[in-house]
Formats: sequence, C-alpha cells, structure tokens
Amino acid sequence: MSASASMDEFEALLNESFELDTPDEGSVVKGTILAIEAGQAIIDIGYKMEGRVDLKEFASPGQDAEIEVGDTVEVYLERVENARGEAVVSRDKARREEAWDRLEKAAEKEERVEGAIFGRVKGGFTVDLGGAVAFLPGSQVDVRPVRDAGPLMGLAQPFQILKMDRRRGNIVVSRRAILEESRAEQRAEIVGNLNEGDSVDGVVKNITEYGAFVDLGGVDGLLHVTDMAWRRVNHPSEIVTIGETIKVQIVKINKETHRISLGMKQLEDDPWTLVAGKYSLDTVHTGRVTNITDYGAFVELEPGVEGLVHVSEMSWTKKNIHPGKIVSTSQEVEVMILEIDSAKRRVSLGLKQTQGNPWENFEAAFPVGTQVEGEVKNITEFGLFVGLEGDIDGMVHLSDLDWNRSGEEAMEDYRKGDMVNAIVTDVDTDKERISLSIKALDGSFDTATAGVKRGAIVTVTVTSIEDGGIEVEYDGMKAFIRRSDLSRDRAEQRPERFAVGDHVDARVTNIDKSSRRLGLSIKAREIAEEKEAVEQYGSSDSGASLGDILGAALKGQDDDK
Repeated sequence: MSASASMDEFEALLNESFELDTPDEGSVVKGTILAIEAGQAIIDIGYKMEGRVDLKEFASPGQDAEIEVGDTVEVYLERVENARGEAVVSRDKARREEAWDRLEKAAEKEERVEGAIFGRVKGGFTVDLGGAVAFLPGSQVDVRPVRDAGPLMGLAQPFQILKMDRRRGNIVVSRRAILEESRAEQRAEIVGNLNEGDSVDGVVKNITEYGAFVDLGGVDGLLHVTDMAWRRVNHPSEIVTIGETIKVQIVKINKETHRISLGMKQLEDDPWTLVAGKYSLDTVHTGRVTNITDYGAFVELEPGVEGLVHVSEMSWTKKNIHPGKIVSTSQEVEVMILEIDSAKRRVSLGLKQTQGNPWENFEAAFPVGTQVEGEVKNITEFGLFVGLEGDIDGMVHLSDLDWNRSGEEAMEDYRKGDMVNAIVTDVDTDKERISLSIKALDGSFDTATAGVKRGAIVTVTVTSIEDGGIEVEYDGMKAFIRRSDLSRDRAEQRPERFAVGDHVDARVTNIDKSSRRLGLSIKAREIAEEKEAVEQYGSSDSGASLGDILGAALKGQDDDK
C-alpha cells in the first residue's frame, strides 16, 4: 500500500466520523448552560460547539427566565458555525418544534391545551401555546362579546384547537368552546333537577317578538307568547318586563338539547272548560275585534275565548270585500254563536246573522205585487239590476220590460243611474233573488179582464184575417183565434169566411196575466152550447135526433127573444 493511498483512507474515515458525530442543521439538540452574561445564555451543545441564546427565549410571556448555569436545555441548531466560529442556535425554534409535536397529538385526541393570550391582532388575539403561537378569533374569546380582554391577558388557561396547518404554521384555537362545554355541564346538572309540571320562579332576561327568556338560576327557559295568557297577546311586553321576577310552570324539557319551555297561563284556570255551557248555539253576544285577516275577523268573547267570524259570515250583500272594510280592530260588535268545537278550541261566529236576512226583511216589507222604486245599478245582456232597500238588488228580465216591444229594443230606454218603478213578481230568499217587472205596471189587462172568467162567452171584433186564424180585439186588447178554433166543423175552419169588422161570439179558454194573453175559441163556444142544449132539451138516448134537440133549443131561444 502506498503512502498516498493510506492518507486517502484516513481522510475518508475522519470525514465519516465527523458526519456521525456532528448533528444535522435544522434539528433539536441538547446543551448545557455554561454561563449567563449580557442577557444571553452561552450553551455547550457538544461536538466542541457553543452557541448563544437571548434569555427572553427561555421566559414565558410577561415573566423572567428561570434558568441557571449547569441546566440542560434543548435548542434548535440553525447553522453549525457562523462568522465568529459559534453555532447558531435558537430556544424559540426548539420550543416551537416541541410544541407542534405536542399540539398535533392533542388535536388528534381532541384534548384541551394550555396557553396564554399575549397580544392583540386584527380580528382577534395571539396565544402562546408553550412555544407555538396560535390565533384566537374575537368571536371565540367568550360566549358573549368581550369589550375588554385586559383581564384575560397573560393568564394561563385551557383552549380548544379548532384548526392546525404545520406547513403554513397556522393554529386556530377557541376559548369559547371550553366555556360552552363547562356551561353545558352546569346546565345539564340544573336541568336534571327540574321536572315538567314544576312551578318555579324566574327572572325575565330578554324579550323578543315571539316570547321572553327567563333565567331559572343558571339555565334559561323560553316563555312563548302563546303561553303567557289564555287571551290573545300581541307582544310579550304587554305581560312581562325585563328584570321582573315571575312564576312560571315547566311545560316541557328536552333532555337532549336541554331546552326548556315555560308557561304562565298553565297556572290559571282554562276558560275553555266553561265555554260549551256558557255560550249556546244561535245566541247573540257582544265581543271585541282582536285581529283581522284576509279570511275573517277574530272576536274576543271574554279573556282567553276567541271566535272567528269567517268572511262569508260578515255581510249578506258584500261578498268580495276585505273584512277590514266591514269591521276594525278593537271595535265592539254583536255576533251569533254558529258552532263550538271544544276539542279544537274553536268558536265559529256570525256577524250578518245579528242584522237579519235582508231578503226576508224585503219580502216582509214588499210582498209580491208591491210596487217599488230603485236606481238602475247595472245593465246586462239579460236585464236590469235595480238597487232596493236593504242594500240588495232586484232584476228586471228583458221579457219584463215591455208588453209590446222586444227586450233588446226596450232596453235602449234605460241608462245606469236612472230611477225606475217596478212590481215585485217573486222573492226567493234561499237563492237571494228578487224578480221585478216594469211592464206589470201597465194594469190595463187586469182592468179589462176583471169581470171575465174562464168559460165566459164574449163578443169580439175581427181586426185582421191571417192564414193561421183571425186576429180579434176585446175591450182594447188584441187576441188571436187559431184556424182550428174557428169552428167545430172542419169545413167551416176557414179564416176567409170572416171579414174585418165582423162581431163574433167566442168562449174564453184561458186568461194569462203574465203574458197578458186572452185565449178565445169559437169551436169551444159551439161545443159548450151543444152540451147545454142536450142537457136542457133531452138526450140522444130518448130517441130524439141531435137536430131535433138543437131545433128545440133554437126555438126556445127565439121564444125568449
């Protein structure tokens, strides 16, 4: 072996020994404090290397460093040698590496960690977790907003790790989670001592639109507005005030969420127990309007007992109008009991029933045949609507406008707002309809037929000859005798055998006052005369011929003359 080869091997072995003995840069090593001078600790980390660390790196926030010469400490080796030939070490970084290891294990197990708030930053605070710095958001300091965090600074206390990111060096912690957990334990203990149905005292802490929160001695319960009184309560402030001590009953306890529902009305008698016996059906009572909705109005009959007047029971005539147009809140009204459902705690009330059915009232005041006056409210294709007493309408059908003209033609005489007279022809209270007739005001037909009865023989004057019969006139009224009624003899049923101006005797077969028509028949007169003759002068069974009987009848008539 040559000398040069031996030197190479020796150098290689020497380098290998240095690599084995010299610690890696960027690792945590143990060292001994050799001296403390000028605010620094001189530390021997072995391997013939020393380093310097500021004493403040050994102190907790707000405290002095508690180290002495000879103490063994862990430091972070940044570089093996600087310009002065010393190792560059850091206690802070050693603590940080140690802290991260410890904190990651605590986060995995969801364990609390000790720390101290030492600074204020935007949006929250900084927390020293024994070497690692964490962020404490302002919302996570306490269960309620904290105005002054001064008393909490530098105080060793537990925190809950919410998030960790070692690569980015981010840790987010919460103090609030610890407090809530503690409060939850206390709350569970208090709730465990309460029972549904218990009557307890509490202090009103807060009032909202829907109720009040009551402190029962470390735990809150909700007193809902619907459980404050049996009557309707528009806002909780009508019943309770903040800071007031009230007696409440535990209505319900949710063992899982620890939510407590409270009631005040449960400590009083339920007025509904007496409703059925106190309010009989169809009786009228005075109440106060408490609330108005699109579908009706609620009326308080007594504290705790309300009924609904449905919109359909508010007015006889105003069908499509908002209830607020008929009644107003706090108004005193008379209502009728229509229905009681004690199981559902509902009372159905009627407002219109206390005012009387206007159609029944109208029928009593204006029976059929009575003349009335009213304003034309509306004109439709089938008639006129006329406003009548009681805020109701009557209708004049097209066919009831005029005797001699068509309805369409007669309609042209009328305008909306005109005052008209009419005769009541029908009142249907069930269907809420009133029928009127304007043409019935013309009473000439009734006058002309006053003394005429069905079956009477009247003398008429022929006014026109038609193919289907003849038109005649009786006391100013027109009538028509059909061809088949001109004679009992078919050969004589010829209209042309009559002439305009002829006077003809005919029998009255019908008097229709609604259409003002008089039914006449010459044939019916002849048959009636024949029957009368047979009854007076004999029977065909006696052997006498019909000619003989008629002859005798005619001779008798001549003798009378």
